[in-house]
Amino acid sequence: MDDSYVDDTLTDAEAAFRQTRGQTGESDLDVSDAALVQLRKACRLLEAARTLREQNGYYTVVIEASFVAVERSIQFYLLHRGHASGEDLRYEHTAVYQQGAVVNLFSEEFADRLTQLWKQNRAEVYYRETVASAEQADAMLSLADAVHRYILDYASLQHECVCSQ
Repeated sequence: MDDSYVDDTLTDAEAAFRQTRGQTGESDLDVSDAALVQLRKACRLLEAARTLREQNGYYTVVIEASFVAVERSIQFYLLHRGHASGEDLRYEHTAVYQQGAVVNLFSEEFADRLTQLWKQNRAEVYYRETVASAEQADAMLSLADAVHRYILDYASLQHECVCSQ
Protein backbone atom coordinates (compact mmCIF):
# COMPACT_ATOMS: atom_id res chain seq x y z
CA MET A 1 0.00 0.00 0.00
CA ASP A 2 3.00 2.26 0.32
CA ASP A 3 3.32 4.82 -2.50
CA SER A 4 -0.17 4.02 -3.80
CA TYR A 5 -3.55 5.72 -3.73
CA VAL A 6 -4.02 4.08 -0.30
CA ASP A 7 -0.97 5.89 1.03
CA ASP A 8 -2.40 9.17 -0.32
CA THR A 9 -5.73 8.60 1.39
CA LEU A 10 -3.94 7.74 4.64
CA THR A 11 -2.16 11.10 4.40
CA ASP A 12 -5.53 12.80 3.84
CA ALA A 13 -7.06 11.05 6.85
CA GLU A 14 -4.12 12.01 9.06
CA ALA A 15 -4.48 15.65 7.96
CA ALA A 16 -8.25 15.62 8.60
CA PHE A 17 -7.64 14.74 12.26
CA ARG A 18 -4.71 17.13 12.62
CA GLN A 19 -6.17 20.20 10.89
CA THR A 20 -9.64 20.54 12.42
CA ARG A 21 -10.17 24.31 12.11
CA GLY A 22 -13.17 25.06 9.91
CA GLN A 23 -14.46 21.49 9.89
CA THR A 24 -18.15 20.77 10.40
CA GLY A 25 -18.77 19.04 13.71
CA GLU A 26 -21.51 16.54 14.40
CA SER A 27 -24.64 18.21 15.73
CA ASP A 28 -25.54 17.73 19.40
CA LEU A 29 -21.97 16.70 20.24
CA ASP A 30 -20.68 20.26 20.36
CA VAL A 31 -20.65 20.45 24.15
CA SER A 32 -17.69 21.02 26.42
CA ASP A 33 -18.80 18.54 29.08
CA ALA A 34 -17.00 15.21 28.51
CA ALA A 35 -19.82 13.28 30.15
CA LEU A 36 -22.44 14.79 27.83
CA VAL A 37 -20.29 13.95 24.82
CA GLN A 38 -20.38 10.28 25.84
CA LEU A 39 -24.12 10.39 26.52
CA ARG A 40 -24.85 11.93 23.16
CA LYS A 41 -22.51 9.53 21.39
CA ALA A 42 -24.60 6.75 22.90
CA CYS A 43 -27.73 8.48 21.56
CA ARG A 44 -26.18 8.66 18.08
CA LEU A 45 -25.08 5.04 18.17
CA LEU A 46 -28.55 3.92 19.20
CA GLU A 47 -30.16 5.97 16.44
CA ALA A 48 -27.72 4.58 13.87
CA ALA A 49 -28.36 1.03 15.07
CA ARG A 50 -32.13 1.53 14.88
CA THR A 51 -31.84 2.97 11.38
CA LEU A 52 -29.69 0.09 10.16
CA ARG A 53 -31.93 -2.49 11.83
CA GLU A 54 -34.91 -1.05 10.00
CA GLN A 55 -33.04 -1.76 6.77
CA ASN A 56 -33.58 -5.47 7.52
CA GLY A 57 -29.99 -6.43 7.87
CA TYR A 58 -26.64 -5.12 8.99
CA TYR A 59 -26.83 -7.35 12.05
CA THR A 60 -23.11 -7.25 12.77
CA VAL A 61 -23.03 -3.44 12.73
CA VAL A 62 -26.17 -3.22 14.90
CA ILE A 63 -24.61 -5.57 17.45
CA GLU A 64 -21.33 -3.64 17.47
CA ALA A 65 -23.07 -0.26 17.78
CA SER A 66 -25.24 -1.63 20.58
CA PHE A 67 -22.25 -2.87 22.59
CA VAL A 68 -20.55 0.52 22.16
CA ALA A 69 -23.75 2.39 23.11
CA VAL A 70 -23.88 0.40 26.36
CA GLU A 71 -20.26 1.38 27.08
CA ARG A 72 -20.86 5.06 26.25
CA SER A 73 -23.97 5.20 28.43
CA ILE A 74 -22.08 3.78 31.41
CA GLN A 75 -19.12 6.05 30.67
CA PHE A 76 -21.47 9.03 30.73
CA TYR A 77 -22.62 8.13 34.22
CA LEU A 78 -19.10 7.53 35.53
CA LEU A 79 -17.84 10.83 34.12
CA HIS A 80 -20.92 12.78 35.18
CA ARG A 81 -20.65 11.62 38.78
CA GLY A 82 -16.89 12.14 38.89
CA HIS A 83 -16.07 8.45 39.28
CA ALA A 84 -13.70 8.46 36.30
CA SER A 85 -11.85 10.71 33.92
CA GLY A 86 -11.77 10.31 30.16
CA GLU A 87 -8.33 8.72 30.29
CA ASP A 88 -9.55 6.10 32.75
CA LEU A 89 -12.04 4.75 30.22
CA ARG A 90 -10.08 4.70 26.99
CA TYR A 91 -8.56 1.29 26.51
CA GLU A 92 -10.30 -1.65 28.15
CA HIS A 93 -13.84 -2.13 26.89
CA THR A 94 -15.12 -4.25 29.74
CA ALA A 95 -13.46 -2.23 32.52
CA VAL A 96 -16.35 0.20 32.32
CA TYR A 97 -18.72 -2.59 33.39
CA GLN A 98 -16.67 -3.35 36.48
CA GLN A 99 -16.43 0.35 37.33
CA GLY A 100 -20.22 0.63 37.08
CA ALA A 101 -20.51 -2.07 39.74
CA VAL A 102 -17.90 -0.41 41.96
CA VAL A 103 -20.00 2.78 42.08
CA ASN A 104 -23.25 0.81 42.64
CA LEU A 105 -24.83 1.68 39.31
CA PHE A 106 -25.58 -2.03 39.12
CA SER A 107 -24.48 -5.20 40.90
CA GLU A 108 -21.19 -7.00 40.46
CA GLU A 109 -23.14 -9.95 39.09
CA PHE A 110 -24.72 -7.74 36.43
CA ALA A 111 -21.26 -6.36 35.54
CA ASP A 112 -19.91 -9.90 35.23
CA ARG A 113 -22.80 -10.86 32.95
CA LEU A 114 -22.16 -7.84 30.71
CA THR A 115 -18.48 -8.71 30.63
CA GLN A 116 -19.18 -12.31 29.67
CA LEU A 117 -21.67 -11.24 27.01
CA TRP A 118 -19.02 -8.98 25.52
CA LYS A 119 -16.18 -11.49 25.77
CA GLN A 120 -18.12 -14.49 24.52
CA ASN A 121 -20.14 -12.88 21.76
CA ARG A 122 -18.94 -9.49 20.59
CA ALA A 123 -15.59 -10.71 19.28
CA GLU A 124 -17.07 -13.76 17.58
CA VAL A 125 -19.61 -11.66 15.72
CA TYR A 126 -17.20 -8.82 15.00
CA TYR A 127 -14.48 -11.06 13.60
CA ARG A 128 -17.02 -13.25 11.75
CA GLU A 129 -16.21 -16.38 13.67
CA THR A 130 -19.98 -16.72 13.74
CA VAL A 131 -22.69 -15.14 11.62
CA ALA A 132 -24.81 -12.54 13.35
CA SER A 133 -28.56 -13.04 13.39
CA ALA A 134 -31.58 -10.75 13.41
CA GLU A 135 -32.50 -12.06 16.84
CA GLN A 136 -29.07 -11.24 18.26
CA ALA A 137 -29.18 -7.75 16.74
CA ASP A 138 -32.66 -7.13 18.16
CA ALA A 139 -31.66 -8.40 21.60
CA MET A 140 -28.52 -6.26 21.73
CA LEU A 141 -30.35 -3.16 20.53
CA SER A 142 -33.01 -3.73 23.20
CA LEU A 143 -30.32 -4.16 25.84
CA ALA A 144 -28.52 -0.99 24.74
CA ASP A 145 -31.80 0.96 24.81
CA ALA A 146 -32.66 -0.39 28.26
CA VAL A 147 -29.23 0.40 29.73
CA HIS A 148 -29.34 3.89 28.24
CA ARG A 149 -32.84 4.62 29.62
CA TYR A 150 -31.97 3.13 33.02
CA ILE A 151 -28.89 5.31 33.38
CA LEU A 152 -30.79 8.43 32.34
CA ASP A 153 -33.49 7.64 34.91
CA TYR A 154 -30.91 6.81 37.59
CA ALA A 155 -29.02 10.06 36.96
CA SER A 156 -32.25 12.09 36.47
CA LEU A 157 -30.81 13.63 33.32
CA GLN A 158 -33.31 12.68 30.61
CA HIS A 159 -33.29 16.32 29.41
CA GLU A 160 -29.68 15.94 28.23
CA CYS A 161 -30.50 12.99 25.99
CA VAL A 162 -30.86 13.67 22.26
CA CYS A 163 -32.35 10.32 21.30
CA SER A 164 -35.32 10.48 18.98
CA GLN A 165 -37.26 7.91 21.02
